[in-house]
Amino acid sequence: MEWFRRSLSRSSNNNTTLSNPNSKASQQESEEQIYGITQDLINHLKSFTIDTFKNFPLQDEDDSANGEEARSTSTKIRKDLSQWQERHAVLILSRVKEISQLRYSLCPRHLKEQQFWKIYFKLARSHVVEYELRAIQREKLKKMAMEDEKSSDNSPYEVEMSEAKHGNFLEPQPPS
Repeated sequence: MEWFRRSLSRSSNNNTTLSNPNSKASQQESEEQIYGITQDLINHLKSFTIDTFKNFPLQDEDDSANGEEARSTSTKIRKDLSQWQERHAVLILSRVKEISQLRYSLCPRHLKEQQFWKIYFKLARSHVVEYELRAIQREKLKKMAMEDEKSSDNSPYEVEMSEAKHGNFLEPQPPS
């Protein structure tokens, strides 16, 4: 009977570990969900070839005119990407080896880093646009909340001092 209790205890411990939201795997899944890395997107990306990027019609939009250099990160992702796009790109490179290999084959021999990511986000747009829009909305809400917090963060002392400076307080009257 003791072995039964131990096995129950072990299985409940394993279930707790798997369902624990603080576990590394669930945090990674949550982050991938935020950045739109779904199985549907991964399947779509696996269909890309070198020719997909080489033959993509991309206008020359003064990509090199401003002379921006690549970031000095290990992934060399360009400064012209939004924060959301940068994090998405890092996650994609680590999660989808086919994209990482394509990027390695194409950059910088055939495409500049900036061109690669511009094409990537155009090709993946239908799969990631809703996630990027949600991130933008969350950022706006966060900014609004911070602004509201700052405006309502006047302590009573600040109000008293402000009133005292402007003479908006009643002086106590001496007893008669």
